[in-house]
Amino acid sequence: MTVESIITKSSFSDEKIFSILSDLNNLERVKDRLPQDKVKSMTFDRDTCTFEIAGAPIGPVSIKIIEREPNKTIKFGSDQSPISFNLWIQLKSVSENDTRMKLTVKADINMMIKMMVEKPLKQALDKAAEMLAMLPYGEM
Repeated sequence: MTVESIITKSSFSDEKIFSILSDLNNLERVKDRLPQDKVKSMTFDRDTCTFEIAGAPIGPVSIKIIEREPNKTIKFGSDQSPISFNLWIQLKSVSENDTRMKLTVKADINMMIKMMVEKPLKQALDKAAEMLAMLPYGEM
């Protein structure tokens, strides 16, 4: 299953956005903006982020950066998760301070689960893409 977010616009350069998003230590700066009722027990380092989803019947989920293409793509892979998946953050520079972003998830799941999770996953990706586009990269 592949799910793509909407394409969002940020008024920062692809270089600035990439430098912030490609180092997960920068999550410390935005940790307080995450919905505390949804995400808990978050830990991270440069390449890995581990968290629990409140109310989900699964344990901690861990994602790891597995590939960086400067100013273009950051690819994550599931490191500890009940479902194997990949997540890409794609950046495209339109002009000096106009970067478009899109998130894509590819997961190995069966058809029944796909029917249950595809719509909520799309909504979550769209919200995540909107949140990433609104971050104050210039202040980070």
